[in-house]
Amino acid sequence: MVLAESLTPDEQLVEETLAGNDRAFAELTCRHKGRVFAVAARFARNKAELEDICQEVFVQAFFKLRQFRRDSPFTHWLLRITTYKCYDYLRRRRRDGAGISVEAMLESGYEPSAPEHPAPHPDLERLYAAMAQLSPKERLVITLLELEERSLQEIADLTGWSVSNVKVRAFRARAALRKLMEKRE
Repeated sequence: MVLAESLTPDEQLVEETLAGNDRAFAELTCRHKGRVFAVAARFARNKAELEDICQEVFVQAFFKLRQFRRDSPFTHWLLRITTYKCYDYLRRRRRDGAGISVEAMLESGYEPSAPEHPAPHPDLERLYAAMAQLSPKERLVITLLELEERSLQEIADLTGWSVSNVKVRAFRARAALRKLMEKRE
């Protein structure tokens, strides 16, 4: 029985979910959570934020399932939702500011523990700091193009931008990143 369920096409699971079978959506979630987490992990700063983004993705997917047009695979539709949620997350984070300061954390009684990983290379730290200063759209296109190694067409499909728009945004984002990196030298 389990083997038969795992071979069920996504489109059939969508139909079953729309007919009221919650187990079908659970199967879709299990099937695609790895890819959703992999994309969202590029944007989240910690595990809690990653889980929040992914939960928002699957909640929205469930409630908007009737809007799935079936003209492309379910995975593409779900990754498009993931991309929008990551973009929303970047905008919110930028709007809310950098977060809690170290002083505020120490005043609240936070005790830092020993680092689990060695410190990253100084150039990598500069890159992360520069990426954090990019606008959400610039960071999104750089992340999808350079870190996720997605094609221009895939990025266009995920974001809803045209391929030429993706090219222009990538060019401008790279220029902005280069300028920020040169400032930090």
